[in-house]
Amino acid sequence: MRQRYLALLSVFASLPAMALTFQTRLESIEWKVEGDKFECRLTQPITDFGSGEFVRRAGEQATFRLKAYNPMLAGGSATLLAAAAPWQPGRGDINLGSVRLGSGDVLFDSSQLQAGRLIGGLMDGRSPLVRHYARDGRVSEVRLLPVRFSKAYADYQGCVAKLLPMNYDQVKQAQVGFPGGGIELDAQAKARLQVMLVFMKADPTVNHIEVDGHSDNSGNRLTNRDLSRRRALAVMDYLKANGIAESQITLRFHGERYPLAPNTNTANRAKNRRVNVQLERVEPVQDPAPQVSSSGSAGTAS
Repeated sequence: MRQRYLALLSVFASLPAMALTFQTRLESIEWKVEGDKFECRLTQPITDFGSGEFVRRAGEQATFRLKAYNPMLAGGSATLLAAAAPWQPGRGDINLGSVRLGSGDVLFDSSQLQAGRLIGGLMDGRSPLVRHYARDGRVSEVRLLPVRFSKAYADYQGCVAKLLPMNYDQVKQAQVGFPGGGIELDAQAKARLQVMLVFMKADPTVNHIEVDGHSDNSGNRLTNRDLSRRRALAVMDYLKANGIAESQITLRFHGERYPLAPNTNTANRAKNRRVNVQLERVEPVQDPAPQVSSSGSAGTAS
């Protein structure tokens, strides 16, 4: 291990000419694991620059994010590499493609594929490396080191194991289908609603549900409107039976007015027999503060 550390100290010898490199000193390297049910982060602070972190949201694979205290890499694009370690002679760097640099504190988010290859590289002793070429020819590099990565990655995997199966963007909308003339929820419909219910219980800020019933154009309009109402009520009753207060639900029914597809064949009519369910974050309405009035009489001295 000592030989590896000494080899890392010579890393600058192989850098491009005039390269300005940001990396943390070996003795100060640390990986931080943070997260909850919604997101896990594995971060290495970078001295005088910011941090590099792997971010995994519920229901998704990880991405790699580079954050900066100041916009030191100004705009344009950079090359993302899984750089070979100095103690592994004969192994070249792996070019993972370009990334577009932003101007805020988050310079870029990699693709999930790039992040997966960076993690694999770290397990193999490689360093995530971002190389930026300025228009005046100056080269800037930001490097993370694989020191102490294996233990931190095991802790990160422990966080990942506790993530919800889906994130808000994935779960916030669902469609529940019905057979012709039907108003009963089948097993598939209940399973979709259960995913939403689990998320609402995990995230109290998701506190409202929009329920919209629809029908195809079979039968007359009054019948279709009533079918859409009864389908929406079936969804609302299921939500209420699973702990959602009626005050948290907005229910509407539209009959055949808003088809997803033309009612010209059996498949399209099946698409239109549905209830749309959408989760919302609604700010609670604050009761106005009571007005405090005081009355009194002014006295005069004589």
